Amino acid sequence: MKATGIVRRIDELGRVVIPKEIRRTLRIKEGDPLEIFTERDELMLKKYSPIATLDKFSDSTARTLNDLSGLLTVIADTDEVLSSVGEGKRGLGRHLSREMDRVLKERRSYIADRSEGGTVLPVTEGEETDAYYAQLIIPIVSGGDCLGAVVLLSVKEGVKIENSSIKLAQLTAEMLANQFN
Repeated sequence: MKATGIVRRIDELGRVVIPKEIRRTLRIKEGDPLEIFTERDELMLKKYSPIATLDKFSDSTARTLNDLSGLLTVIADTDEVLSSVGEGKRGLGRHLSREMDRVLKERRSYIADRSEGGTVLPVTEGEETDAYYAQLIIPIVSGGDCLGAVVLLSVKEGVKIENSSIKLAQLTAEMLANQFN
């Protein structure tokens, strides 16, 4: 843990203000759930990610989706990549791009095929999209809340994401969402 040098007092209701600079750096927005951890005399706040609690399940579903589709498979929560399986694998633990964040906020699927003039979006911040030729983003939505996304990417030129792969990605997103119903 790194000390920030910032000291805050607890108010009469037990509240403490997290400074704006720290919220911006950690991408904590109003309404975001925070998980509280304690150890002896230490208190730690961590942004809560329901999908991250399913790490083994999301890893195995990503591996299965990759095996069946042959495409790079990424599973992310609303902040970062949790699982990445397949050719061109990267981004594990990296923050999602603003473009991905926008797609997740809209709670709509996104499909792009460069050969048909589509724009492949960067999945993570600072990521180059030149290596990808087709992309599918399916938000994971449970109880009206977007928990993350299932993403398929092709690193082969001219490959179009087939309907069967789209259906598999939708099924994967539904299976992950159903873990929270």
